[in-house]
Amino acid sequence: MVKHWRVDREEKYEIVEKWFLKDLEMIDGKEADTDNPYFDMHFHKVYNMEAYSCASKYTFARTLSKLNEMYLKKDFKIVNFDDTYLNDDSIWSSSNRDFVVVMKVCFYAFSLLCLSLCRLS
Repeated sequence: MVKHWRVDREEKYEIVEKWFLKDLEMIDGKEADTDNPYFDMHFHKVYNMEAYSCASKYTFARTLSKLNEMYLKKDFKIVNFDDTYLNDDSIWSSSNRDFVVVMKVCFYAFSLLCLSLCRLS
């Protein structure tokens, strides 16, 4: 955990606490169906956390999940998160795929417009 503050025009960071991924048992997003930046990290003790935004909370959870897959392959739970946004394979995940989503929506809209303008004989 990093403490952040600003002195004049300079930003300062201080490491306040460190955890090991191997000790993480569960990440609880608290409410999957609301835009909520709060979540709990369960180690030997439960830590209540607040992310900068809901999107950053999901990015953090995806990152921990990928790190676990790559290095530990440990079974820890990610609960109370919307799987659509948590799963990186989903088309609706927002990791630099916004352009692809917009292009697909435009393509479908254009196709519908063309079909509606075609004359049926």
